[in-house]
Amino acid sequence: MDLNKELIVLKNMTVKELRQKYSEVFGEETNARNRQYLIKKIAWRLQANAEGGLSERARLRAKELVDEAELRVRAPKTFSVENPPDRTTVHSYKKDQRLPGPGTIITRKYKGKMIMVTILENGFDWDGKKYRSLSGIAKDLTGTHWNGFKFFNL
Repeated sequence: MDLNKELIVLKNMTVKELRQKYSEVFGEETNARNRQYLIKKIAWRLQANAEGGLSERARLRAKELVDEAELRVRAPKTFSVENPPDRTTVHSYKKDQRLPGPGTIITRKYKGKMIMVTILENGFDWDGKKYRSLSGIAKDLTGTHWNGFKFFNL
């Protein structure tokens, strides 16, 4: 049997024909309907059959490794943790190094109007409203998303 010719034949088969060929080669049905997957699996098995597959030594070594390994085929049905981790998370505001200190006022002229933003300890204040980011202020001003640092030339 010439493997190259077999591969050409496989590539010209329909999915239905490939599933039938899979059954012949593997001796069992398949649920797969992915054409490329079926071609690869069948080609692999044909090559293994033609070339002899793994050597006996390789088979024994693989069996030893499997026997030594602690394999779990399925996850346990019940899984409990005696002391579950504390799920309380505290989000702390990390000051960006590109920003000046709290209390500093950033100014920018936009459409003839002077925009003045005060940097707070945990955000920004503009026009009496608190913001988490400069990008939020820029979006409210322009109606489109901006990188806040770029908008305010920082």
